[in-house]
Amino acid sequence: MHKKPSVFGGACIIASVCVGAGMLGLPSSGAGAWTIWSVITICFTMAIMTISGWLLLESYKNFDLRASFSTVTKALLGNQINFLNNLAVYFVGGILLYAYITASGSILDNLMKPFIDLGISGSRLWSVVFVFVFSYFVWYSTRIVDRISVLLIIFMSLSFIFSTYGLATNIDLSILFDLQGTETNYAQYAIGMLPVALTSFGYHHSVATMRAYYGEERKAKYAILGGTIIALALYLLWFLSIFGNLPRNHFSSIIAHDGNLDILLNTLSNICSNEVKQAIHAFSIAAILSSFIGVGLGLFDFLADFFKFDNSKLGRTKSWAVTFLPPLCLSLLFPLGFLKAIGYAGAVATIWACIIPAVLAYKSRKMPKGNEGFIVGGGTAMLVIVILFGICTAIFHFLSMNGGLPTFKG
Repeated sequence: MHKKPSVFGGACIIASVCVGAGMLGLPSSGAGAWTIWSVITICFTMAIMTISGWLLLESYKNFDLRASFSTVTKALLGNQINFLNNLAVYFVGGILLYAYITASGSILDNLMKPFIDLGISGSRLWSVVFVFVFSYFVWYSTRIVDRISVLLIIFMSLSFIFSTYGLATNIDLSILFDLQGTETNYAQYAIGMLPVALTSFGYHHSVATMRAYYGEERKAKYAILGGTIIALALYLLWFLSIFGNLPRNHFSSIIAHDGNLDILLNTLSNICSNEVKQAIHAFSIAAILSSFIGVGLGLFDFLADFFKFDNSKLGRTKSWAVTFLPPLCLSLLFPLGFLKAIGYAGAVATIWACIIPAVLAYKSRKMPKGNEGFIVGGGTAMLVIVILFGICTAIFHFLSMNGGLPTFKG
């Protein structure tokens, strides 16, 4: 008799998809809003994104367990909407992998320079090594990603506890609440944080994987909730630790370099002991790796269904190639700032993380037996709230990119 997958294992997969982008992108994007408004923004985003994931899960309930986002969207909304949705899913998954690959290369190059100095091409070479070594887990099976995700969450927790303990014991309340600063309107910067906050809970391409993994909606629902709660708890602890140690005006150089992780990590390193510095670097690598394989798994399954690749070794190799090679090539040819890449991902993710799930749930409820089985509460009002959140987040991003919103420079 096969052992049934645990809800905790699924929650770790969902959390691992979230924490890489969020943990490493949120401090810089939240520097303007600072502590109180950043916490409010991330908590509200977590609630909306959990509900939107449930709405997507609800829309799957009358379809085969192997049905993917693409299959369900095509059946309920037609080919044109499905094409737009597929393009958005691929773009966001691809740009997230691109961001992780680029960031991992820079961090690994800095960590390994004392041992192996590869010169000016070091970060690119380490990016290639990172992809070919760790994408193997996704190619192999979902089960091994589950196990690896649990191990990574445990490792991240230990390195996170050590690094945050080192930072938390030195929290300065005057820094945490910016009591020495001259700023009076932190709220104006909060809406510009939304695209990165949304991306920080962008697990939706893994919803179909969770449903197929458990064979039912109920356990998948709790895995999604557990994963977003784990991610939120980590974000809040990280916020307090960083914002309580690193003065707000110290983010100017980080923001000037598009939130690049090596700049953030080096800035943090200047205010803590060598042991805490090493823990922070270990945590950063684990966070990027966990999100890399989590996002990679969701995109891998999505593209396998889209291109109708079978589950043989050859079929999985084709799925691996279309999942990992394009973002790797773009990372090597056109490296972009981490925060900027995450911002674009968040703006486009509103399509498939908010708008499409709500519309799918609405259409699903109009089907025969649509009001039976798993249903997300809140009625039509909840669907409208999720859609409006998505539309506003996308608008805020493009306004910010064109100077239409207040921008914190440090």
